[in-house]
Amino acid sequence: MGLCSLSGLRRNRSLNAFCVSDARTTHKAALWRCGLLLSFLGFCACLEEECVLGIVGQAVSLPCVRPQLKTLVNVTIEWRRGEEVVLRSVWRDDGVVEEWSINRATTPPDAVLTGNLSLQLPTVDPSEHRVNYSLLVTSGQNHSAELCSACLRTAASFSSPLLRREKEAGPGGETAFWCQSSGGFPAPAVYWLINDTEDPPDGSVRTLAAALPDSLLYNVTSQLVLNVSEDASVSCVVENPSTNEKLTSTSSGVKVRGGPVVTGRASEAMWIFSTALCAVVGVMVLVGVIYQIHLDRRSKKKKKEFQKQHLNRGYRRRRPEEEEVMKKETDV
Repeated sequence: MGLCSLSGLRRNRSLNAFCVSDARTTHKAALWRCGLLLSFLGFCACLEEECVLGIVGQAVSLPCVRPQLKTLVNVTIEWRRGEEVVLRSVWRDDGVVEEWSINRATTPPDAVLTGNLSLQLPTVDPSEHRVNYSLLVTSGQNHSAELCSACLRTAASFSSPLLRREKEAGPGGETAFWCQSSGGFPAPAVYWLINDTEDPPDGSVRTLAAALPDSLLYNVTSQLVLNVSEDASVSCVVENPSTNEKLTSTSSGVKVRGGPVVTGRASEAMWIFSTALCAVVGVMVLVGVIYQIHLDRRSKKKKKEFQKQHLNRGYRRRRPEEEEVMKKETDV
C-alpha cells in the first residue's frame, strides 16, 4: 500500500470516528452531513503535505477546498501552525460565522457557501520557512478531524551582484575579484565563470553567506583570486534555486591603477550617470552664486545713486527782503 493510501486511510479513520461520535450525540442530520464528508474523502485523496512558495513581504494563500463542508453547521474550523492556532472560525446553525485570527490571517468571505477554506496570510516572514500548517474541523463535542495540511517555504530575491576587480600585490601578479549581493533568502549558490565558459581553478574561490540576525535575510560575499589576462572576461553568478533566479555581473576587463574599481556593467553606467549629474548640479550652483553676486552689486550701486540724488534736491530758503529785491529786479 502506497503512502497516499496510508495517508488517506488514516484521515478516513479519523473522519469516521468524528462522524460516528457526532451521530451519537446529535440527530440524523449530523450523520447525513458526515456521510457527505466521508463520500468526498472515500477515494484516494493524497493529502500529503504540499509546500507552497511564499515571497518574503508578500501575501500568500495556503489552499484547502472542501465543497462538502458547506453543508455542515455548528462546527469549528481551525488553521494551526504546528500546535498554535492562527485562525478559528465557528459556523453556527443560524448562518452566522464568528472568526478570530492572529496576524490578520483570514479565509475567503464566501467560505461557508463554497467550501474554500484556504488560509490567506497577509505577509510572509523568513522565519516561517518549512513551517507546517494544518486545517482541522471540530464538532460541538470536541471531536476533531484533520482535512488539509501544507508546508510553507519562503524565498526572497537577491540584489544585483556588485563586482569589483583589483590588483593584488602578492607574488605572481594575481588579480582579486570581489562579488557582493544582499537581501535574499535562502542562502544562494555563487559561482564564477572565466570568458563565459571556463570554471576557475580549485581553491581560487572563497564564499561567505551570513544571515542578518533581525531579518534573517542573507548577505553573500565571494572572492576569486587567480592569474588572468587584463582583457579576460570574469563573471559572478548568484543563483537562488527557490525563485529560479540567476543574477550575473561581468567585468569588462578594463583595469584602472590605484585601487579597486567597480566594473560591473550596470554599476559602471550608474557611476557615469551619477558623475554627470553631480557635474550639472555643480555648474548650476556656480551660475546661481555668480548671478546672486551680480544682483547684489547692482542693488548697492542703485542705492548709492538714490542717496546722491536725494542730497542734491535740498536748497536754502531766502529771507523775505531778499525775495523782494529779486522780485523788483525781475520787474525792471
